[in-house]
Amino acid sequence: MSFFRKLKDRMFKSSSKLDEGLDAIIEEGAVEEASDDQGLLTPELEAEAVAEPEREVMAEPEPVAVRAPAEEVLPEPEPEPEPEPEPEPEVVAAPAPEPAPAPEPTPAPEPAPAPTPAKPGLLGRLMGRTAEPRRALDDDMLEQLEELLITSDMGVDIALRVTANMAEGRYGKLMSASEIKSLLAEEITRVMEPVARPLPIYPKTPQVVLVVGVNGSGKTTTIGKLASQFRAAGKKVVIAAGDTFRAAAVEQLQVWGDRAGVPVLTAPEGSDPAALAYDAMVRSEADGADLLMIDTAGRLQNRADLMEELAKIVRVIRKKDPDAPHNTLLVLDATTGQNALSQVELFGKMADVSGLVMTKLDGTAKGGVLVALADKFGLPIHAIGVGEQIDDLQPFDPEDFADALVGVDRS
Repeated sequence: MSFFRKLKDRMFKSSSKLDEGLDAIIEEGAVEEASDDQGLLTPELEAEAVAEPEREVMAEPEPVAVRAPAEEVLPEPEPEPEPEPEPEPEVVAAPAPEPAPAPEPTPAPEPAPAPTPAKPGLLGRLMGRTAEPRRALDDDMLEQLEELLITSDMGVDIALRVTANMAEGRYGKLMSASEIKSLLAEEITRVMEPVARPLPIYPKTPQVVLVVGVNGSGKTTTIGKLASQFRAAGKKVVIAAGDTFRAAAVEQLQVWGDRAGVPVLTAPEGSDPAALAYDAMVRSEADGADLLMIDTAGRLQNRADLMEELAKIVRVIRKKDPDAPHNTLLVLDATTGQNALSQVELFGKMADVSGLVMTKLDGTAKGGVLVALADKFGLPIHAIGVGEQIDDLQPFDPEDFADALVGVDRS
């Protein structure tokens, strides 16, 4: 299964939320009949629509013309009663009543209801063209779209900008849900394209990658997956288990290290993580490693003491190499929603974050927050994750992400 298909299948909470919301918005104000002034009739169909009434007028006179002469035969015998009273009853009684039924057996003109099939035929073709419900892209619809995007955690500013761009050149036109979804995906892609950049690889060795984030964001598994992927790409990788306060984190990294064939440097539980980071730099340089990935303990952005400890790790690393860390990755848990904005802001101040990785997109309806992050901070988004397997973390692709978020399948 391709990563995009996996992404689309697993982001069902976000995409279904937008899917259902957009469908509801369109159906609420859908118009039932297509009108000519909306520009839905092609010139050929317009010609048919004009031609149909003419055939109706031509068809009606025929049955009337047949009945009229039959009734005019009756008045003719009236002038003859004076000369001979006896023959009169015979003339009146014999032929007059029998011609009257003659028009009745001629229901041949009944095909004249041809106009009735003609209307359904035309409307049928029109309805075939507009099978999906459509609604005018007006102020009410734009306001509902904004509310839907805000509830999907995209944020107010980006929601207003995206809907304004969608309305440009289309205001007042009838739109279906699928057209709105495609437009929305295009706008999201446009926002995300500038930040979709892979983790840069520098000639300087070892390249130090510091990984930070709050508790439970997925830092340890992200390091393991990245290390395995870089190792598969031919890079010599070393992992430093800088979360010296949680034994489970060290064990988890060691499992990933064994799986990828990557050494994991550890320190006794409770030791100074900054000292471990410095020692790991010395060791990886001696071993000729290309990449040194340093794990850190999870810390909440509102804990000043823990954030200061992170700043200390950065200061110690720079004593060994003033340019290090060369990359500082902030791992974000998609389920946190708008709280991710404050995490980026505070971690950015303490550790000079250079790029983002978003995990757990498979377990939330709040994937839209990544759009808000891209719009507000403009930090590179290196990778996104949708599961626990090694291939469930992949480079960020803005078009695939936008399609999966909105529920568009372009395959």
